[in-house]
Amino acid sequence: MTLLRAGGLFIITALAEIVGCYLPYLWLQRGKSALLLLPASASLAAFAWLLTLHPTGAGRTYAAYGGIYVAVSLFWLWLIEGQRPTRWDVLGGAMTIAGTAIIVLGARSR
Repeated sequence: MTLLRAGGLFIITALAEIVGCYLPYLWLQRGKSALLLLPASASLAAFAWLLTLHPTGAGRTYAAYGGIYVAVSLFWLWLIEGQRPTRWDVLGGAMTIAGTAIIVLGARSR
């Protein structure tokens, strides 16, 4: 699997997880319709399936995915929730991306 394809897959996986968690949040905290639980369930099922598409061990995949999830969550905060990330958010996101790169590139060099 190419690095670019793996990165894209991680981003899609993160979006599926975020949507699957954000929709119940809207129902529980914002008084939106409980019908949001239907697409939320489908999104979380897609998230679990997407994680299986990576060729490496599950633990390594989850560890590398975690960094991408943090970065995508910060974009979600900005684009969907309208809250601009702080410099500390950006620094933390950059550090998690660096950690992901170390895990992925280290696994590739074996």
